[in-house]
Amino acid sequence: MNRQQDILRRILGIYSPPPAEDETPESPLLDQPWRVLRWGDRQTELQYVQDYRPAKEGIGYLRVLLYGPVGAGKSSFIDSVSNVIRGRMTIPALASSTTSDKSFTKKYETHKFSKGRGSSKTFYPLVFNDIMGLEDGTNCGVHADDIKLALKGHIVEGHKFNPVSPVSEGDPGYNSDPSGDDKVHVLVCVISANSAQIKPSVLQKMSSIREIASELGIPQMAILTNIDGACAETETDLRKVYRSKHLRKKMKDFSAAVGIPMNCVFPVKNYSEEIDLKNDVDILILSALRKMIDFGDDFIENM
Repeated sequence: MNRQQDILRRILGIYSPPPAEDETPESPLLDQPWRVLRWGDRQTELQYVQDYRPAKEGIGYLRVLLYGPVGAGKSSFIDSVSNVIRGRMTIPALASSTTSDKSFTKKYETHKFSKGRGSSKTFYPLVFNDIMGLEDGTNCGVHADDIKLALKGHIVEGHKFNPVSPVSEGDPGYNSDPSGDDKVHVLVCVISANSAQIKPSVLQKMSSIREIASELGIPQMAILTNIDGACAETETDLRKVYRSKHLRKKMKDFSAAVGIPMNCVFPVKNYSEEIDLKNDVDILILSALRKMIDFGDDFIENM
């Protein structure tokens, strides 16, 4: 920095003295991971997910509802889960590859994961519902009231969301007699680690959704996506995820803003550029899936 630049920065109040020559820059990584994963136990974790069956009579599968801001990676997460469970690259949920402030998902759709082929084809008893993203403003994106109805099983399959007019009793999109399978057993907020600060109107919608889920006793979790794009350390080595100071702060800030405890927030990388499965990507996804199953099964037992 030359003398003129130095004086200008002092005048503008943005001066900071240059580091001493012998000063070592602070490491972006913690010395030890603050959460421990069994990176070599992919098959054990996968088997746990694949073997799960709801034990309660009348419940055929555990339903997970994903919600969150536009572009958070909800559909991509469903695709990634399908890849992991089925052991190959699949595309069950149409996802957008472009960034937009408008939701790509427009209707309420249940995503199942098939097992086997042909006449022996069945489905795993774990399903996901993707839902239109939460957008900034009052008459755009999915209406919080529609998500509340979905939690109770009142939204019919294939219903197309109308941001201006949420579903009400008597509408074609309203399910007046939901079964135990129609109801949501785990509510999962999906947020991108690359996203800017959540807009106040979106936070308000999220708070409203969480409140009704709490009243219904539905367990809640959060998925932090795009961790590879948000942190240089995890971009080169996913196993550094729980040593990254940046990602830990992101998770803490999100936890404080939304109210979901840190032990219910899980960082993942969605499959995007890859054409083959990768162990470390799978382990992070399976870690989150295992908790979804545990939390959801507890809820089903008490229904």
